[in-house]
Amino acid sequence: MLPATAYTSEDMLAWERRRLFAGTWTCLGRLEDLAAEVTQRAVVVGDISVLLTFPGGQARAFANTCRHRGHELLSGSSAGKVVQCPYHSWAYGLDGTLRGAPGFRGVESFHREDFPLVGLPCETWHGWVFVNATGDAAPFTEYVGALAGIVAPYRPETLHLRARHSYDVAANWKVVCENYHECYHCPQIHPELCRVTPPASGDNYTLPGAWVGGSMDLHSETMSLTGRSAAPPLPGAPPGRVEYLGLMPNLLLSLHPDYVMTHRLVPLAPGRTWIECSWYFGAADVDPAYAVEFWDLVNSQDWRACESVQRGLASPHFRPGPFAPNEDAVHRWATMVGRAYRGIPPQCQDTA
Repeated sequence: MLPATAYTSEDMLAWERRRLFAGTWTCLGRLEDLAAEVTQRAVVVGDISVLLTFPGGQARAFANTCRHRGHELLSGSSAGKVVQCPYHSWAYGLDGTLRGAPGFRGVESFHREDFPLVGLPCETWHGWVFVNATGDAAPFTEYVGALAGIVAPYRPETLHLRARHSYDVAANWKVVCENYHECYHCPQIHPELCRVTPPASGDNYTLPGAWVGGSMDLHSETMSLTGRSAAPPLPGAPPGRVEYLGLMPNLLLSLHPDYVMTHRLVPLAPGRTWIECSWYFGAADVDPAYAVEFWDLVNSQDWRACESVQRGLASPHFRPGPFAPNEDAVHRWATMVGRAYRGIPPQCQDTA
């Protein structure tokens, strides 16, 4: 395991915000949500303020910093056709080009084309927007690696959001991710889950990319309290199993035969994480209650366990223990984080 300070230290979280959130590819949410009724939106990625714009309905990312004196360009969101700095009124197009700089007319040495906004890598993948806020991460395709082939049959970009819950969990973001990647705890705290899927089933992948995950078998049609589905199967989705996939640092993908569920994590403090849980279905008129009821129960069971782990990690008597053989995905996740602490990018994990 990682040492307790990895989960309790303000300094460690500050490092992670810069190196693992700003410094890699962080998921900011769905394009349709981020661009809804706006043309520009300010977001914080790790510890860096980022400006998103949506020219033509596509996402672009820039440093949220005016090229004049560094004032933040935007706070919140706007439907304006230009991005205007509130300090000295420098104005930029949604493509980042400088359109106007009051006070510089007639200054021969000043050329607007020399002062565009600083562009940042931005990718829309299956409907989710990812940004690398430091601008120096590996290409997104390399970062995602073989995860792309596992997700593709579910076609998440075609699915409809039918429910969304948010949770404020008193645990470190890595505790939440580690709990997600094992079912060693399932017989003890998830009786409802164990009725629809064998807790010891499935296998974990060892494939390229900055992610960890595997599949579990289904006893039933899907993950619900009855085991029955109230939605049509997703075309192309493999029946009889659920995929549990975690893309570093903050997107957990649970792929079911009939719906896709995601958890998007934002660390608020060393011992506090905001989690957005979303359910997507193939039809816009599906009643999602059967899936939401099941997972809201399972989520609540997990959050209580994670919060108890966090309290235990804060004890002066905690010492890291060994991983059980069926916690191999947790070991892989912790190793990825530990290697990142040593300067090794998450996608450069050992896949042998």
